[in-house]
Amino acid sequence: MKPCMVFLFVLFFLHSYVQGRFVVEKNSITVLSPHKLRGKNDGAIGNFGIPNYGGYIVGSLVYPEKGSHGCQVFEGDKPFKFQSHRPTIVLLDRGECYFALKVWHAQLAGAAAVLVADSIDESLITMDSPEESTDAEGYIEKIVIPSVLVEKSFGDSLKEALNNKDEVLLRIDWRESVPHPDNRVEYEFWTNSNDECGARCDEQMNFVKNFKGHAQILERGGYTLFTPHYITWFCPKPFVETSQCKSQCINHGRYCAPDPEKDFAEGYEGKDIVYENLRQLCVHRVANETGRSWVWWDYVTDFHVRCSMKEKKYSKDCAEVVMKSLDLPLDKIKKCVGDPEADVENEVLKIEQTSQIGGGSRGDVTILPTLVLNNVQYRGKLERTSVLKAICAGFKETTEPQVCLSGDIETNECLERNGGCWEDRNVNVTACKDTFRGRVCECPVVKGVQYRGDGYTSCEAFGPARCSLNNGGCWSETRDKITFSACSESKVNGCHCPVGFDGDGNNKCEDVDECKEKSACQCDDCSCKNTWGSYDCKCKGGLLYMKEQDMCIERSGSKFGKVVAFVVIAVVVGAGLAGYVFYKYRLRSYMDSEIMAIMSQYMPLDQQNNVVHAESEPLRQGNV
Repeated sequence: MKPCMVFLFVLFFLHSYVQGRFVVEKNSITVLSPHKLRGKNDGAIGNFGIPNYGGYIVGSLVYPEKGSHGCQVFEGDKPFKFQSHRPTIVLLDRGECYFALKVWHAQLAGAAAVLVADSIDESLITMDSPEESTDAEGYIEKIVIPSVLVEKSFGDSLKEALNNKDEVLLRIDWRESVPHPDNRVEYEFWTNSNDECGARCDEQMNFVKNFKGHAQILERGGYTLFTPHYITWFCPKPFVETSQCKSQCINHGRYCAPDPEKDFAEGYEGKDIVYENLRQLCVHRVANETGRSWVWWDYVTDFHVRCSMKEKKYSKDCAEVVMKSLDLPLDKIKKCVGDPEADVENEVLKIEQTSQIGGGSRGDVTILPTLVLNNVQYRGKLERTSVLKAICAGFKETTEPQVCLSGDIETNECLERNGGCWEDRNVNVTACKDTFRGRVCECPVVKGVQYRGDGYTSCEAFGPARCSLNNGGCWSETRDKITFSACSESKVNGCHCPVGFDGDGNNKCEDVDECKEKSACQCDDCSCKNTWGSYDCKCKGGLLYMKEQDMCIERSGSKFGKVVAFVVIAVVVGAGLAGYVFYKYRLRSYMDSEIMAIMSQYMPLDQQNNVVHAESEPLRQGNV
C-alpha cells in the first residue's frame, strides 16, 4: 500500500473514531386508509432529492408488480401517474443497487415520493448518495422528489394491504422535521475550501454562490444566526515527524486535511487546505466582531473565483488581495490565524474539532457538506430553494420573514375558502394568517382595534375604539339624517340596543312603541305619539310636559309665587346694601386710626406745643 493511502487510511480511521455518533433525521408517515393500518410511523429522510420541509404530501401508495427493487427503468410512459387525482407514492424494496438510483427510476416513472422498505429488522438509517460514482453523477443532481426509508415491519404491512387490493392512502409529513422554537433560525454550514474534491466540492461551492443573496438578507435582517465550520483531522504522535504528516498538517500534526490530489508528489498539500480553512474561519470571526458577519459569503465566493486551485492561484497572497477588496482588517485576521508552525493549540481550530462532535439532538458531522438547522442536520439536495424552505420551517409560526411567504416556496392557504377562518367581508377583515407551514386562525388587530375570539367561528372587536371600525360589528341604522347605533364607546365590548330600541344589538334593534306599551306619557293631561327611537308627548291646556317626571305643569307661575319671588329678591338686595354700608364704615374707622398712629410719631401734640411756648417766652422779654 502506498504511503499516501496509508496516511489517508489513518486519517479516515481517526475521523470515524472521533465522529462515532450519527443521528438519523426523521419525518412522520401517517396511514390514512385502510382503517386497520391507521397510525403514525417514523421514516428516515433521504440525503438526496428535495424533502418537502415545512410541508407534507398526501398520496396513494403503489407497489410495482415487477422490478420492486427499482434498479431498472420501469416500463411504459410514467406508469405510476395514472391511478387517481392524488400524487403517487411508490414503495420499493431495499437492495441490489444504490438508493439514489431507485428514486431516480421512480421519478422517471411519475412518482411524487418514494418509500424504501428495509430488508432487515434494524434501526432506521440514512439513505445517502454514493461517494464516488461516475454513473451516479449523471442522475443524482436531477432527483427532485423526496424519499424516505421505513422499517421492514411497516413496509411488510403496507405490502400486505396492497396485496389485498386495499387502497392505501398516506401522508408523508416534514412539518416537524425542523424545530421551530422562536423567531430566529440558527444554522451552521460545514464545508471545505478545497475545490478539487469532485462532485461534493462543486455542490457546496455552487450552493454558497447561489444562496449568498438569501443568506445575507436574512442575516442583515436579524432573522438568522449563521456560523461556518470546517472539518479537520489530527495526526497521531508516532506520525508527527513523517513527511506525510508535515505536508498535510499544521501546528505539529494537530490539524490536518487530506491531500487535495491524493498524491504527495505533486500539486497542493493538505496543509494548504487547513491554512485557507483557518483564514475563512477568521474572516467570519473578525467580520462578526464588526457587525458584518455576512461578508463571509462575499469572501468565500470571491476567493473561489479569483484564487482557484485549477488556475494555480490558491495561496495566502491571493487570499489577502480578496480581503483588502472587501475592506477586511488584515492585521486582525493575521492575529486570529496565529502561527501555524508553532507547537501549540490553535484556539479557532480547536473549537472546530470540538464542534464536530454532536450533542443533544444533533449528531456528529460525518458528511461534507453538512447543513445544521436549529441543531438538526439538513437532509437532501444542497440547493438554494430547498435549503431556504428548510430554514423557513425553522421559524416559529407567524414570525417568518416575508421571503418565506413568497409564492415560489409556499402556498397561501388563506386564498382558498379563507383557510376555514373567521372573516368579516364588509370591512375585509380576516383571522387567517398565512405561515410557511400552513396557516393560523388568529383574531387580528386592525387600525388599533383588537379582535377577540377563537379565530375560527368568531372574532369580536374589543376596546373603546371598536365602534370606529364597522360600528364594532353592531347594528346601526340611519333615518331622516338621524343615526342610532348599538355600539357604545363607553363599553369595551358587546352590542346593546340604545334607549328606545329593543333587540340583540348585533343584527337587529327594533323601535319600541312607548305609547302602545304605556311606558311613557301616561299623565292625565297628556297625548302620546310614537317616533323612531323615541316618542312625542304633548299636554293639554297649554301645560308644559316634564319628560323626566312624566307630568305636566303650568307654563307661568301663580300671583302668590310672584309675590314670594319679589319679597325674596328684595330681602336679598336689602341685605346686600346693609352689608356694603357696614363694610365702608368699618374701613373708614380703620383708616383713621392708622393715620393718627403715623402722625403721632412725627408731629408734636398739644402738650408738647405748650412746653415749647413756655421756654421761648423769657427770650422775648429779654429782647424788649
